Amino acid sequence: MKITELFQNSGKTVFSYEVFPPKRTSPIESVYDKLGEICALKPDFVSVTYGAGGTSKDSRTREIAAKIKYDFNIESVAHLTCVNSTKAEIDDTLDDLEAHGIENILALRGDRVENVEPKKDFVYASDLCAYIKTRGGFDIAGACYPEVHMEAESEIADILNLKKKVESGATHLISQLFFDNSAFYSFAEKAKIASINVPIEAGIMPVTNKAQIERMVSLCGASLPAKFSRTMQKYENRPEALRDAGIAYAVEQIVDLISNGVDGIHLYTMNNPYVARKITEAVSSLL
Repeated sequence: MKITELFQNSGKTVFSYEVFPPKRTSPIESVYDKLGEICALKPDFVSVTYGAGGTSKDSRTREIAAKIKYDFNIESVAHLTCVNSTKAEIDDTLDDLEAHGIENILALRGDRVENVEPKKDFVYASDLCAYIKTRGGFDIAGACYPEVHMEAESEIADILNLKKKVESGATHLISQLFFDNSAFYSFAEKAKIASINVPIEAGIMPVTNKAQIERMVSLCGASLPAKFSRTMQKYENRPEALRDAGIAYAVEQIVDLISNGVDGIHLYTMNNPYVARKITEAVSSLL
């Protein structure tokens, strides 16, 4: 099933998860039990991140996406990055995905690798979207940044780049994580003004430890509302309390987003079945 069909036909708020492959030093089977628990919660779809460094030679994303689709009977989306890949390598990956029945791709630029010269075939995610679209056969999702991409020249430039991504073939968008819903609403309004009229899923990450907060903020620049900061500071030395406070904060965000008519929620599960289950149980009746 193409993910676009979910937004067109489900008649409800789309609710999806993100998972990631294990480190290359661990067998791929090491995540299967957790995946089984997560997929048993019956999200509308599950996206699978690309391998660290974005190497096209790592098939783990496809293997897990196929496992989710065929063994757990949940539609999957394979992340695909392009900045470190040639067209030939992208073609090989697309051939592999197609051969295994994976129909949905989240097209991303990907992170530049330190001391590695980026390839020249794809500079931006929009280039990858356009290339996949010309090939046909795949439904293409794109990423968006409620609080502006850290490398964007300006907020306006970021919105214009996003519009180009949609015009290049992205049929729906998944947002980077954020902790302030007002930032998402402001972004969504600006996107609408720019005639970006595809569904936008709100990316929600439940924070379960202090190191996670620091890493995510450094990577994506998400702002931390005073309420969030106070909660995290109060419980930062009590792991279980911090985990539960992070879950509660995420649930509060999701309830507000659904109440305001968001197209979908994309939950960054961090491969944690407990967190995914608690949040899903708390909001399932609202979807």
